Amino acid sequence: MFNLGNEEVPGHADDRAVLKLKPTAAYQAVQAISGRAMSQKDMSDWIEDWHSTLSAVGDELQNIPLAKAIAAVRTITVKASSESDHTVSETRASRSAMDAIEATSKETLPTSLIFSAVPFEGLQQREIILRISVITSGAQPVLKLRWVGEDVQREEIAQEFKSVLETKVGDAAHLALGSFSA
Repeated sequence: MFNLGNEEVPGHADDRAVLKLKPTAAYQAVQAISGRAMSQKDMSDWIEDWHSTLSAVGDELQNIPLAKAIAAVRTITVKASSESDHTVSETRASRSAMDAIEATSKETLPTSLIFSAVPFEGLQQREIILRISVITSGAQPVLKLRWVGEDVQREEIAQEFKSVLETKVGDAAHLALGSFSA
């Protein structure tokens, strides 16, 4: 925050203050987990730790009980197959190869986790969709959660905070989102 003043009383931005909101523990957890590679155990432990704020959904957005989602994460089977065709004739030769890798589980593996959290005190609860990816390129499967629509939700949170602040400040100050240096 800084004072720009107005035409009659210019502020010259000489008074400054920094407003830094403290995120809730749940919002910190979702920010820390997004995009991080995890083992099956780490992912299942994280789901257990935050079970009260989570729900799991499958391919067709059907709800999956968290106990089954945890079991599915713990029992992933990776199947890999490779196929190669070779054809030779008098004037040409052709070769094609195909690799197929599939990650499955005995239980229905959720496609997304829905994390419900209040990002900062005084703001509304948000549902953050975390898409689950299974990476099969290594010896062990690696799981990642990707925050779907992260930039849009962060902008919505900022706009909501600005609205809350405007109701508290009233006409005493003009509020704008962004950064400024003078």
